[in-house]
Amino acid sequence: MMSNKPHLIVIGNGMAGCRAVEEILARDGDKFRISIFGAEPRVNYNRIMLSPLLAGEKSFEDIIINGHDWYQDNQIELVSGDPVVAVDRAKKTVTAASGRVEHYDKLLIATGSDPFIIPVPGHKLPGVITFRDMDDVGAMLEAANRGGDAVVIGGGLLGLEAAHGLSLRGMKVTVIHLMPTLMERQLDEAAGWLLKSALESRGQTILTGADTAEIYGEGKVEGVRLKDGRDIPATIVVMAVGIRPNTKLAKETGLAVGRGIQVDDDMVTSDADILAVGECVEHDGNVYGLVAPLWDMCRSLAAGLVAEPNGYRGSVTSTKLKVAGLDVFSAGDFSGGEGCEDIVLRDATRGVYKRVIVKDDRLVGAVLYGDTADGNWYFDLLKKEEDVSSIRDALIFGQAFASGGGLSANPIEAVAAMADDAEVCGCNGVTKGQVMACIGGGATSLDAVRAGCKASASCGSCTGLVENILAFAMGDDYAGERENKPMCKCTSFTHEDVRKAIIDKELKVIPQVMQALSWSTPDGCSSCRPALNYYLLCAWPGEHEEDPQSRFVNERMHANIQKDGTYSVVPRMWGGVTTPNELRAIADAADKYNARMVKVTGGQRLDLFGIKKEDLPSIWADLNAAGMVSGHAYGKALRTVKTCVGSEWCRFGTQDSTGLGIKLEQMTWGSWMPHKFKIAVSGCPRNCAEATIKDFGVICVDSGYELLIGGNGGIHLRGTDLLCKVSTEQEAMDYCAAFIQLYREEARYLDRTAPWVERVGLDYVKQRIVEDATGREALRSRFLYAQSFLQVDPWAERAAGKEAHLHQHIAEIRPFAVVGGR
Repeated sequence: MMSNKPHLIVIGNGMAGCRAVEEILARDGDKFRISIFGAEPRVNYNRIMLSPLLAGEKSFEDIIINGHDWYQDNQIELVSGDPVVAVDRAKKTVTAASGRVEHYDKLLIATGSDPFIIPVPGHKLPGVITFRDMDDVGAMLEAANRGGDAVVIGGGLLGLEAAHGLSLRGMKVTVIHLMPTLMERQLDEAAGWLLKSALESRGQTILTGADTAEIYGEGKVEGVRLKDGRDIPATIVVMAVGIRPNTKLAKETGLAVGRGIQVDDDMVTSDADILAVGECVEHDGNVYGLVAPLWDMCRSLAAGLVAEPNGYRGSVTSTKLKVAGLDVFSAGDFSGGEGCEDIVLRDATRGVYKRVIVKDDRLVGAVLYGDTADGNWYFDLLKKEEDVSSIRDALIFGQAFASGGGLSANPIEAVAAMADDAEVCGCNGVTKGQVMACIGGGATSLDAVRAGCKASASCGSCTGLVENILAFAMGDDYAGERENKPMCKCTSFTHEDVRKAIIDKELKVIPQVMQALSWSTPDGCSSCRPALNYYLLCAWPGEHEEDPQSRFVNERMHANIQKDGTYSVVPRMWGGVTTPNELRAIADAADKYNARMVKVTGGQRLDLFGIKKEDLPSIWADLNAAGMVSGHAYGKALRTVKTCVGSEWCRFGTQDSTGLGIKLEQMTWGSWMPHKFKIAVSGCPRNCAEATIKDFGVICVDSGYELLIGGNGGIHLRGTDLLCKVSTEQEAMDYCAAFIQLYREEARYLDRTAPWVERVGLDYVKQRIVEDATGREALRSRFLYAQSFLQVDPWAERAAGKEAHLHQHIAEIRPFAVVGGR
């Protein structure tokens, strides 16, 4: 049955056309009956990802944006492989190549762009192809399978990506570029030179300032001749010299066309019932070829169609790309000139080049090569035209440094300093605030964020930033995007491979690991350095020299960073028991350092919020002086041991759960682990201490203690598994130490016990700890040996007198724990 809703026909099943439909559906999903005509016999896919498809890094299924289910779920008719060839504006109909005629009420033209072909002799020879769609990728793959030489004409982004993909496929590749600098629209001379050098080091031949005279061959491509007389043999020639708006249909329809189809702020053409969007349009004299402006256009188009006008005003553009695996970024005007000041950082060892251009105390341009982490921040400063005079001296070092983090600043600190309206994903126009809202709405993984707000769903260059936002928003509940994958982008080795190599090769420091395992980056990244630091610490207790800069910011500061950039401080309360002296010390610290909130935590402790970064050493010194040590609320370590009052007070209690909890905490506190670790001891099966959702839980029963493992009360709730039942406190402590050490030695960094137990299996854990008594004792001994190197004072290099300190502290709290006296 035909719908009575007005019929919207979209000409073009590409990224812009489908994104416009998505924006319309988001505002009013019932406004139109929608039909989409596409020239290709496929669903909508991400053309930005053709390069990794060519390189063999992705499959077609990986780059699909809207599968068949999207069209069906939204009652959209997809007419694929049948392009519209004529539009009758008087009758308001479109005619497809098949002869099919459809009436429209509103028509949207999203025909994109066509590749520009240099009309040199031989440009029509078989073997000359472009790089714009799946058919082009297929042609290149066929050529690569036959082997031989490839010539790519054009040293812009598409040309270099084509060259990279063909090179990875085994072809000998030469890039010919007319201009003296590669990607001259995005990079200055210095960055272009670095890019050229890096590509040449990978085996490609890069010829800049080279002008093509002809493509020659008898019946097929055999080579390219330059105007200086040089001949370059080739079995395939890829033309990647630029694109032009596809305006052929619009011209034939009689619409106003300049460089592109001319549109107003609502994306309406010279015909009120025909709209246009994407690379095919011209707005206010400008034609855009980047994704971000296209998305801006789609939002304005959809708003206008549903009577919520939000006119398009043009776009300030930035380019953040990964060219052949190399990070580049540019924004604004980097030509410099009169009145402009260049600020430049060069790090030849790391292959990093940064240049920002300042004029009248405003950032007007930026070029980054090798390290683009601060690209979004620079772009935000540029768009907002903010006065940068106060941070002028720190500007080149990035956001975290300029915000006060100094050279030790961490990516999470940079995320904390970002404004909510700072752009994160340029491709999709997504801000930090939108990503945070998406996470707050339940998106707890990278894929979920991509599905929810599209951040990092296009080119993927902002993936690292989105993961940092996930880590910032979720804290310890975010474990990264790791399964059986390489440890990070810096290596092809898995976590297990790295841990084994550290032992087998007796590697003791991070640079030694990176050298021995051929790390692909000079210094690693924010993912691998903390993991390597932990693996070395676990493998060589007392021998590995701690690298503080390889810890997350919270562990370096011994406090938890909050959304406003201040920190929260949590002193340890053994087993959840405290004393009047400790409470006085906490109250005094709260007053002295202006804590804006003191909160009882779920782990039976007190948390002081709103502490300034510069006050952290002093507040810890004061708390240490009162006999209080860090609760490691920030650490990949033991957090808390939660207890109930047990048999001493409760009429249902079967054992001294408080006393056992304190002993377990004395034994295990300060032990660094793959992730946070929580223990609970409940005095009876009523389980008031919630032992059945902890990493290690103890349920006291009349005949002894039930030991539980692998629980998690966070976002992904998991109940514990029963490890075994023991009859004495000492056995409970011994089994706990063995379990922790097995977890420390075999889990991947940032694995909680829950996924680790599920991966290795409960039977394996039981075999290692319950059934193998000798192995259990060896694990316990290794744990206690590692604990002998425990830090007591979080601001000291190495703590001395640990036992004396503990005995003094326990003597003070023990009366409260056991008999409640003074």
